[in-house]
Amino acid sequence: MSFKDLDLIEPIQRALNVEGYEKPTPIQEQAIPIILNRKDLLGCAQTGTGKTAAFAIPILQLLHNEQSKETGARRIKTLILTPTRELAIQIGESFAAYGRYTKIKHTVIFGGVPQRAQIEALRSGVDILIATPGRLLDLMNQKFINLFSIRYFVLDEADRMLDMGFVNDVKKVIQRLPVQRQTLFFSATMPAEINKLANSILVNPLKVEVTPVSSTADTVDQLLYMVSKQDKRFLLVDLLQDPKIESALIFTRTKHGADRVARDLTKAGIRADAIHGNKSQNARQKALSNFKAKKIRVLVATDIAARGIDVDNLSHVINYDLPNIPETYVHRIGRTGRAGATGTAFSFCDEEEIKYLHDIHKLIARKISIVEDHQYPLVKGNYAGQERTKENRPNGRVSAPANRNKRNYTSKEIDIKKESHLREKSQNIEKLTLIKRN
Repeated sequence: MSFKDLDLIEPIQRALNVEGYEKPTPIQEQAIPIILNRKDLLGCAQTGTGKTAAFAIPILQLLHNEQSKETGARRIKTLILTPTRELAIQIGESFAAYGRYTKIKHTVIFGGVPQRAQIEALRSGVDILIATPGRLLDLMNQKFINLFSIRYFVLDEADRMLDMGFVNDVKKVIQRLPVQRQTLFFSATMPAEINKLANSILVNPLKVEVTPVSSTADTVDQLLYMVSKQDKRFLLVDLLQDPKIESALIFTRTKHGADRVARDLTKAGIRADAIHGNKSQNARQKALSNFKAKKIRVLVATDIAARGIDVDNLSHVINYDLPNIPETYVHRIGRTGRAGATGTAFSFCDEEEIKYLHDIHKLIARKISIVEDHQYPLVKGNYAGQERTKENRPNGRVSAPANRNKRNYTSKEIDIKKESHLREKSQNIEKLTLIKRN
């Protein structure tokens, strides 16, 4: 089946073509027709299965078809509730990508940042609101948001809501929703409390269940570098001195991070470009074409922008930032080592990302080997009992350049490195000691 078989409107089909999507994932194939038929849905699926597109695409289509009948000011017609700011941002980027040729407006709200910009976006009028529970309730209590016009409600990652202690907040939000609405409920697991919640808010739902990708290919050699956040850029430049790295797709969590990494590499004399949602389609297409034609050696991308990218004979994937969603790791490194070829995946892990690393290990049911013989180790010692490795790469060890210590650094770079290592002595050893105990 292709997306053309799902009876999607032309603006969405065009957006999917731009993103390079041709075939829906199993959950998209099953869920999109159900949602377009205005049925409640119970989806048992994890992030990494294509779940976001499974609800974003049909919601955009339903809203687009209703838009011609709308009069007056925009009101919030769709609410997507998700547990974390990272997921909220990613969902927002998905709606931007799939709805680029529609006139549907969306905004994302979450805590931990000033609320002024979020309030201004709401005042300008939006059709779709993507929110975390705490900030949503806060703005509702301040009378900046009402949910009277909600027609479509998506509860995403319900079991994570339970784990993070948000279920009571979710119930408070649900009490403020109109009774007449279409509800889409997604959860990777169905513990008793989540099952009870689903039964209380869904009306004659249809169930869709898919198994997520959880294993990594044996043809991909996975290697881990424990490195402070400030030193990642230096380590990356050192690794890319190796001519055996013919092409590398580098992943960052943010658009700003992708631009910064591309700039750092360019300054170091390494041909690189970045693609993300803030780039024009022409700029993204040009960067991808140059990468495929080997005019540039490195492409830096966010996960949203990288969807649909298929590069033949990609030798390396580098996780400059570890993903906060473990399934994303599997999808990232699966871009190399295809069709029987071998590939290598390097992952950088700083002190704040160790929690993400544990989630990845749990998902793939193995521990990624640590490379310790590099210039910027986070701290010496055993990291959570993982297997160590020094020269076990199939392509041989990547050594630092012979003149590594003769490089000229700016005073700002030197200050950053000094501050980093001082903090590591006082903070990181304690963190990693706790990890070993666990």
